[in-house]
Amino acid sequence: MRLITCVLMCVLPLLSSGAEIPEPILPAGVGVNIHFVTGQEKDLDMIAAAGFKFVRMDFHWATIESRKGEYDWSSYEELLANLEKRGLRTIFILDYSHPLYEETVTSPNPLSGEAHKTTASPRHPDSIAAFARWAAASAKHFQGRHVLWEIWNEPNGNFWSPKPDAQQYTTLALATAKAIREAEPRATIIGPASSGFPWEFLETFLKSGVLEYLDAVSVHPYRDPRKPPETAAADYQKLRTMIERYAPHSKTMPILSGEWGYSTHKRGVSLENQAAFAARQQLSNLLNGVPLSIWYDWKNDGPDPNENEHNFGTVLPDLTPKPAYVAIQALTHELSGYRIARRLALPSDKDYVLLCTNKAGARKLAVWTLGEPHSTSLEIKLKGEKQLTAVSGSGERSVPKLDSGRLLLELTSAPQYVTLGKAVLK
Repeated sequence: MRLITCVLMCVLPLLSSGAEIPEPILPAGVGVNIHFVTGQEKDLDMIAAAGFKFVRMDFHWATIESRKGEYDWSSYEELLANLEKRGLRTIFILDYSHPLYEETVTSPNPLSGEAHKTTASPRHPDSIAAFARWAAASAKHFQGRHVLWEIWNEPNGNFWSPKPDAQQYTTLALATAKAIREAEPRATIIGPASSGFPWEFLETFLKSGVLEYLDAVSVHPYRDPRKPPETAAADYQKLRTMIERYAPHSKTMPILSGEWGYSTHKRGVSLENQAAFAARQQLSNLLNGVPLSIWYDWKNDGPDPNENEHNFGTVLPDLTPKPAYVAIQALTHELSGYRIARRLALPSDKDYVLLCTNKAGARKLAVWTLGEPHSTSLEIKLKGEKQLTAVSGSGERSVPKLDSGRLLLELTSAPQYVTLGKAVLK
């Protein structure tokens, strides 16, 4: 069987040795977004049980600095302690603005789009300096706790008030990254957490010199429900080329998928497709050299089946698992300790067969298709193996068929995982 050398093999050297970016080994970079700080330990137990290793959460400036220059991190200390005892790391999003430093403006609500009163994003010298001081103090306070510090959330959208402004955000990001790096040189700093791939916005940001201080570039590769995770490959390649154009000489810079999911509201994806996409997002991102992928969202944010924002979760509000939760659990369990070695060539570009290996030299396959369910086969030499084992995306075990030196696979939209044992693909 002829093998395709995947993009991953070319970009693995991009992982910065100094930053605490996870290695591209499952499940080290499998993460999820949450919307709480204290309590809710049952949620955290289930997050850990699913095999997630990262949690991403807002780190609110206004709740930490209640009076100018006075910081209270106690609620986040509690969250971090609860994460650490479950083996979870965190991305803290340095956001949003502060009424002590900026004026009230009218701006579209980032979720509903309706006009509302809010605090302007830091855009004046005093507020920018205050935000940078707070961010630097926070990084210093939590030094050694393996936090990734992300500067803002989707500044190219209505999370930047009163309206998106690439230069305003870049000025803030540059000042903040410099301040953090000076206060805590070992901190891991990422940004800009853009919604999608806004190319003009990204170029303004990347060419500013901020890459000298960052450890990775984070984006949110959201797309139409009809476009599956694999469609992000071309965007990653274009962004990687842009990063290489502006990165300091000899500095390598990975891309991170900082937030991305598919909603199961009535005009979104089905529960089954969400489950398939949750696993495939992790696998296709790794195939494209993206070592950290945060699924949005942990839990449905409301009960309305017609509301987009209510239905991104892997579990329901009462913590009943959706199929997406089961799919992530199957992925992290079956491929724990494995990295993607390469993608095997098949007659159809819609068919994915990834050869995965671990440090001991064991091999597994992750297989799925973007097309209709169908059969395919691979030439195989058993080398003493009497039968192979497979696990579906929902965790069900089966025995793949073997016929005349070929492994027969039934491909569906949901990844399945085949343990090869001593068998070798030709």
